[in-house]
Amino acid sequence: MADARRDTRWSALVVCLVAGFMTLLDVSIVNVALPSIRSGLDASDAQIQLIVAGYSLAFGIVLVPAGRLGDALSRRAVFCVGLVVFTAASALAGAASDPGWLAAARVLQGVGGGLINPQVSGFIQTMFRGEERGRAFGLYGATLGISTAVGPLLGGALVTLGGAEHGWRYVFFVNVPVGIVALVLALRWLPKAERGRRESLDPVGVLLFGAATFLVLLPLIEGGQGEALASRPWWMLGVAAILLLVLAAWERWWARSGRATLVDLSLLRVRSYVLGLGLGTLYFAGFTSIFLVLTLYLQSGLGYSAWEAGLTQMPFALGSAVAAVLGGRLVNRYGRALVVSGLVVVVVGLVGVDVAVPHLESHVGIWLAPLLAVAGFGGGLVISPNVTITLAEVDVRRAGVGGGMLQTAQRVGGAIGIALVLAQFFSRLSVDGDYAEAMSLALRTTIGFVVGALLLGLADLLTDGRRPRPSGRAEV
Repeated sequence: MADARRDTRWSALVVCLVAGFMTLLDVSIVNVALPSIRSGLDASDAQIQLIVAGYSLAFGIVLVPAGRLGDALSRRAVFCVGLVVFTAASALAGAASDPGWLAAARVLQGVGGGLINPQVSGFIQTMFRGEERGRAFGLYGATLGISTAVGPLLGGALVTLGGAEHGWRYVFFVNVPVGIVALVLALRWLPKAERGRRESLDPVGVLLFGAATFLVLLPLIEGGQGEALASRPWWMLGVAAILLLVLAAWERWWARSGRATLVDLSLLRVRSYVLGLGLGTLYFAGFTSIFLVLTLYLQSGLGYSAWEAGLTQMPFALGSAVAAVLGGRLVNRYGRALVVSGLVVVVVGLVGVDVAVPHLESHVGIWLAPLLAVAGFGGGLVISPNVTITLAEVDVRRAGVGGGMLQTAQRVGGAIGIALVLAQFFSRLSVDGDYAEAMSLALRTTIGFVVGALLLGLADLLTDGRRPRPSGRAEV
């Protein structure tokens, strides 16, 4: 009987990882299809920006409310609804006949992705404990790393396969059969919610958090390529800060009335959780922007095709996948020290790329491959162990919200990194058109973010060497 339960749990994990991979892949896979979308739908720069930003905005806004919904009602139900929404939106995106249609479908895709992802970390928290939980999060980290790095490769292959006219449609249509199969298997394998007292969904908290998240993300992701940072509506961040203060006051009042809140403010008093949030935010600020500037350098600077540019980045994905699985097995033993060692390896790999780029005139992909593999291996030792440590002391009944807040922090970090790094890249490029110098400047900024995460990890390690308690609090 125990083996049967274990088989079901790991089968359920596979379903979660496939769905998570599909939604996270859509963050990066669309980038290589943008030229085809622009020509195929005669889209303006503003419409292209909306197609890209709409997904990220909707995804980031929905994460925490979706986590709360899963915690309070049923993770299985919310996960399945998210799959239906994402799959249907992918079909609508692939069939789009004008830019407005495609932009609306992308927003709907983002909603579906935001519904799905907090349930993945929630399911891992509730289905596994101890070393098994570490291995499960290791596989989750591998999925995250691969989805980000393999996006340009898969997108390039699909665009090449379908041609300039239809290739971009394949990027969306490929989600449809995967989503249908995942839905069927989710209904079969995902555990059903235990019946009990239904908790309040805190609608006021949802509105306040959603508005604050929107105001934080919009100025970060709305700027087009090369747009000056100073021209963005940064005043929105001040309004967002006020809304977050109002949210904190509301949540305290709501909690005193005996009702469950959207955001568990007690999580902000858990040292491992707060440090994990900060470290993840800084790391994703560097991690997410690497692939964007590398793709621009290879395609626009060196004339690589979308397929060749994606293939060049594969060593990072492979190194990340191997290390993430390994990290999931070792995190119980080494704790935060494993994350710190991974960050050191990432810095070494990226510094190597920075040193090499100006001196490479031909066969750049071949020379960069081992350095990117090193950086990817280090990244694999960061993402999944950090998730395990960050969520280790989070009550499994709040796993959806805890995971949603962590992913929201990562999305915000990624948006910050992309905004700053792209602005620097194009600012340097405008001086003399030297793509290698622009690439180096952008790389140094990403390295700075990773070093910031490293310093935070070292501070944690030096001031509190306790290992995480991966089994979390009492299961429900």
